[in-house]
Amino acid sequence: MNVKELDREYIAGTYARFPVVLTHGSGSLVYDEAGKEYIDMGSGIAVNAFGVADGEWISAVTAQLGKLQHSSNLYFTEPGALLAEQLCSRTGMKKVFFANSGAEANECAIKCARKYAADKYGADRRYKLVTLKNSFHGRTITTLAATGQDEYHKLFQPLTPGFVYAEANNCAALRALVEGDENIAAIMFELVQGEGGVLPLEYDFVQCIKELCAERDILMVCDEVQTGNGRTGTLYAWQQFDIVPDIMSTAKGLGGGLPIGACLMGEKVKDTMTPGTHGSTFGGNPAVCAGALNILGRIDDKLLAEVRAKSEYIVSELSAAPGVESVAGLGLMLGVKTAKPLDEVVTACRENGVLALTAHGKLRLLPALNIPMELVEKAVAVIKAACE
Repeated sequence: MNVKELDREYIAGTYARFPVVLTHGSGSLVYDEAGKEYIDMGSGIAVNAFGVADGEWISAVTAQLGKLQHSSNLYFTEPGALLAEQLCSRTGMKKVFFANSGAEANECAIKCARKYAADKYGADRRYKLVTLKNSFHGRTITTLAATGQDEYHKLFQPLTPGFVYAEANNCAALRALVEGDENIAAIMFELVQGEGGVLPLEYDFVQCIKELCAERDILMVCDEVQTGNGRTGTLYAWQQFDIVPDIMSTAKGLGGGLPIGACLMGEKVKDTMTPGTHGSTFGGNPAVCAGALNILGRIDDKLLAEVRAKSEYIVSELSAAPGVESVAGLGLMLGVKTAKPLDEVVTACRENGVLALTAHGKLRLLPALNIPMELVEKAVAVIKAACE
């Protein structure tokens, strides 16, 4: 059997895969089994921050593999400690818990918020989290419950209780919900709703969240799983909104291609999680952390300026293109609403050598942060032609 047949026979059918078998690549170019070249405008859903087979990242990971690939969290290891230090020094956060995915990072964030509230107000109060309608926080039973989209809920009842949902960008409705319920522990949100259609929150609404949290001792929990690690043009998206979260989750691009999640805790909650309250066998894996250290160390002001410049070019070109109804997002996290059926646009792009993703009825663009400008220009030309 070939790869597609083996996949269909033996892998659980949870993915509607595109009809492409990728075999190798370099940077923002990837190749299929027939040798066809594609410009990768998805980067593994915002994971391959510096593209495919990045030499510096490979060197960092393989050097650590030759020393210690795993030890468990019963012992200290250097890569995790150094990575936590870098994350805290560049964000102002105080403590880090390492996991293996965005969903796991969000699980930790939820547990931390509930434990903080239980420690301060009692275990039978302050257990609810407000999340936003159209949000996406993961696929575990608890992060699915946190996700504000009914379509993800209907087949997996009963979900973890304790989540209530508010309309995004509606301060009055959020305030009414929070002021009407004394059991709210935290407000959890994505600054750009990725799976929900690449929709940024409005600045004034984020300030409304900030004010409510300050007024009522409610924790601010920012989900930066997809928006983080340079994706939106700053190291983390919250740095564009004049806020500092109490808890922040991140994953995807941090690992550069290997699985990692991180839950960062601010001053208010830095001592909330104590021995035995949470754990992970693989969290903080030395090889993964060595790769993440390399990725984080290369996300500097110059790269972030380039991310913003490429974003401006893509938005400008596509916003004026025939067949494009709108472009939304931040940095290199963009959603394109097309007049043509989305499947037709994605197929035309793929047939002409561009791999793009979808999200909630939109074409989703998440290229590597360092994608060369000439490849951006070529990809935009293909996307424009596909939309006409």
